[in-house]
Amino acid sequence: MTHMAKRDFDILDNNGTKYLEWRVDARANLKAKGIEHTILVDGNSTPQEQAKAIVFLRHHLHDSLKSEYMFVEDPKELWGNLSQRFESLERIIGPKAQYDWMNIRFQDFTFVSDYDSAILRITSQLRLCGQATTDAAMIEKILSTMHADNEVLQELYRERQYNRYSDLIAILRMTEENMKVMFHNHKKRPAGTSWHKFKRGNTFHKGKGKWRPNFKPQNPNYKGKKNFTPNKGKPNQTTKCFKCGITGHWAKECRTAKHLVDLYVASQMGKGKEVEVNFMEETSPVPCLDVSDYLIDDISNVCGPSA
Repeated sequence: MTHMAKRDFDILDNNGTKYLEWRVDARANLKAKGIEHTILVDGNSTPQEQAKAIVFLRHHLHDSLKSEYMFVEDPKELWGNLSQRFESLERIIGPKAQYDWMNIRFQDFTFVSDYDSAILRITSQLRLCGQATTDAAMIEKILSTMHADNEVLQELYRERQYNRYSDLIAILRMTEENMKVMFHNHKKRPAGTSWHKFKRGNTFHKGKGKWRPNFKPQNPNYKGKKNFTPNKGKPNQTTKCFKCGITGHWAKECRTAKHLVDLYVASQMGKGKEVEVNFMEETSPVPCLDVSDYLIDDISNVCGPSA
């Protein structure tokens, strides 16, 4: 069921586990509304102020508590009944808070924020039980429970002589963040490793980071994307397959029958090769002559018949 009015703080459960916190919140809100005197022992209030206070308190109670104190119309009486009902919690929470205060150590926490939350919870419980803790005690609790390896830091913080707990916590948090950055830088590139500039893509970078490509044209004759014709993965119509000699497809896509491919390969064998030709002239044989062939036996054979 939707609540008719928004609550200013958490309601008080019937087990009263957070009664001390509820009491502080309820009293602060009554004071802000100007009706805190309605719950005081010696306070004088009008019936209208009492009605306003009782409505506010009942609006922040559990349903079982509302039923139990249904006929209580005086806010002072309701406040006293709740105190008597849950006053034993102070005797329960007090010793537990004292035990936690005695045993809490700064070195048992990984982060400063975790220790800060725990110590503030303990001191709040002690304060509600009437046992307030000072800033000096909280500062000494941190310095005396540091790890033995932090002896130098402990002495450094003591020399600073902090007077407020919040100042020391702020310095510890800042130191923790600086140590995280230092360890991160050490793991990123351990000591002894050299720094190298490396090339990734077409740009140079000094280590890890987002790669930013360089789209500037490297060719001076580059004329832009508008004159660029991308290759669609299709062969040119003038491209000839070197297996079968047919145009229109590549050799890796050739589907021509094997016997036709063999015929084309056989027809191309010998083409384009230079053939060496030797010219030979046929001559008649030279007769072999001796001295007798030059002697004239009959002069008439030479000069012919006389007249």
